[in-house]
Amino acid sequence: MDLTLHILEGCCFGFIGPNGEGKSTTIRTLLGLLSPTAGSAKVLGLDCVREKILAQVGYMPSEAMFYPEMWVAEVIRLSADLRKMDCRAQAAALCKTLELDVRKRIRELSLGNRKKVSIVCAMQHRPKLYSLDEPTSGLDPLVQRAFWEELEQRRREDATVFLSSHVLYEVQRYCSRAAIIREGRLVVEGTTAELDIENRFFDYYEGRMPQ
Repeated sequence: MDLTLHILEGCCFGFIGPNGEGKSTTIRTLLGLLSPTAGSAKVLGLDCVREKILAQVGYMPSEAMFYPEMWVAEVIRLSADLRKMDCRAQAAALCKTLELDVRKRIRELSLGNRKKVSIVCAMQHRPKLYSLDEPTSGLDPLVQRAFWEELEQRRREDATVFLSSHVLYEVQRYCSRAAIIREGRLVVEGTTAELDIENRFFDYYEGRMPQ
């Protein structure tokens, strides 16, 4: 990885690249889940190697994996308990917005409904930073819209969003800045208005622009 990023507070930042280019690795490194071999990074002013960051972030991994025999309500409560927070009111509001039935076991859920569980776990504690890896994959269009409305409301309340997505129109519409990476290297960064995300993405990956 050879990557330098500076994301301003209150920004919704899109992080773009095909599978295997280093997006998820970057996110996990920033959250202290992987150890970097070189370089440094700070998240919320904290060193991502030396200090605990994950508890202060709303992290949503690309794969919504939970213990299959647990009830949805148990998973959501466990996520709050790990942060030593009472998130019942926020969790209930999010479940209503996303139309998530907490009375089912994880093994009974579709991919889209497991994604909803992951969203609630990432958002119920109202963190200042959301780190989201492919958050809308598997969600139907109505739920996608509800998710983005909720996230945008929180961004207007000064939360920051770091978003990895393959859905280019979402990045163009909801992010104010974005970066495209290739083989772990930054190839372009700027405002989404400047970049014209979809065309710029294909220009780089189809060889029409220099690397």
